[in-house]
Amino acid sequence: MTAATITIWEKQLKKSLIHGEEVFGMLLQPILWVVLFGVGMRSLMGMGGSDMGDGYMTFVLPGIIALTAVSAAIAGGSTWLNERLLGVVKEYLVAPIPRLSILMGHALYIVTQVALQSLVILLVGLLMGARLHSNPLGWLAGFCFIAAYGLGFSGIALAVASKTDSSGGYHMLIFLLQLPLLFWSNALYPLDLLPTWMRVGALFNPTTYAVSGLRQVTMASVSMGGSEPLSLWLCVAVLLVFAVLGMGLALRSFRSAVS
Repeated sequence: MTAATITIWEKQLKKSLIHGEEVFGMLLQPILWVVLFGVGMRSLMGMGGSDMGDGYMTFVLPGIIALTAVSAAIAGGSTWLNERLLGVVKEYLVAPIPRLSILMGHALYIVTQVALQSLVILLVGLLMGARLHSNPLGWLAGFCFIAAYGLGFSGIALAVASKTDSSGGYHMLIFLLQLPLLFWSNALYPLDLLPTWMRVGALFNPTTYAVSGLRQVTMASVSMGGSEPLSLWLCVAVLLVFAVLGMGLALRSFRSAVS
């Protein structure tokens, strides 16, 4: 990692701190998911004396953290697109720095956003009744899971932002992925309770593996009428491949855009 990468990362981070309303806007949606959807579904599942409601916030919080990671990646890609359209990227290109450091600086900034915003959502979830695993090493492993997931999706966002010249077109394309990634996974319901066609589709969704890994290493064990059938090592392998493929796609699109 070069000094230029760190400099670009610091620049983007400072811009985020100056424009705090952007961060608030990105956090508002997942916070509403935690407060409104999580609490509402917990009450629904607790009807009739069922004890499933008590664990639903713990169950659903990893999925909302994954949603936060996707939102942060989308915002990071939008930042890259705006810099391309405003000519800032051309200034990077004439500077005596490795071109790869430009891409890596933006990717590192997005992953930092993912980590910080995920931490905020985790704290909100804990205040609303979610329970963490007792092993602190699991918390560190959970950070690695969400960082790998965020890195993979940031690669997709940067790749799309490198190929389009329309801010509206970028958001139209990238937001088409957001809700399907959430709903067509195990984020809101146990995987083995889904219909077969949805379960098969969910197994091709990297969100499923991010959420499953987070549940197993970060959150307290809860019973939601279904098991967590995915191996932890399978989740690790899939997310590593997703991160590599996402950044590979970003690198290819970046080289095409600046050539």
